[in-house]
Amino acid sequence: MAKIPTSRVDKLLSSMGYGSRNEVARLGKSGRIRLDGNRLMDATKRIPVTPDLPTRMTIEGEPLDPIAGLYILLNKPLGMTCSHKEVGALVYDILPLRWRSRTPAISTIGRLDKQTSGLLLLTDDGDLLHRVISPKRHVTKTYRAKLARPLTGNEAALFATGDMMLEGEEKPLAPATLQVVSDTEALLSVTEGRYHQVRRMFAATGNHVEDLHRESLGGLSLPDDLAPGQWKLLNDDEIALIFQ
Repeated sequence: MAKIPTSRVDKLLSSMGYGSRNEVARLGKSGRIRLDGNRLMDATKRIPVTPDLPTRMTIEGEPLDPIAGLYILLNKPLGMTCSHKEVGALVYDILPLRWRSRTPAISTIGRLDKQTSGLLLLTDDGDLLHRVISPKRHVTKTYRAKLARPLTGNEAALFATGDMMLEGEEKPLAPATLQVVSDTEALLSVTEGRYHQVRRMFAATGNHVEDLHRESLGGLSLPDDLAPGQWKLLNDDEIALIFQ
């Protein structure tokens, strides 16, 4: 049987963004940390870090955040940047403030540019991040593009060839699938994540993307009831959908 890891309460909660060790100690002394309903006054105490700890511990009356492996599905609004450092509205601003201080840090899995909305994943799990973005995994990303001009009818065949070259690049794009929705709207599924790839693909056909929204990643789609700016935590089954 695997040995259950333990941690000092102050070290664990500090790594989860609940404050410095001194601040966590004060939370304990004031009775605002509870484990199994009992006040945990001494934040230097070591406790087993079990998967069910978030269901057993509360901080100021609220359930403990997920410990390791935080998986967030965000419906990214327009006008927000996938960055920790840039000036202006950031996707991280939507999340609880303490999550900005978690160790390891939460990062986006890939990026959506400021003028692209839709499905965005964030995690503190570096292994998952690299599995999703790895070219070897061929994870499909599907975007809904609204265009300035009508489609010509040749785009699907061109995108599917695997021979299409983008300006300034030396390697052709992997085959992509286009599904026509209307004369000026289409769903485009790609397995790569090149810089502004979808916009550049349509630009190469003489068209311009006016609105771009990511609808799915692998087999994981945005829930219909998740409005722009809202997020939800994903479970293991939902994560597995990405690789279907």
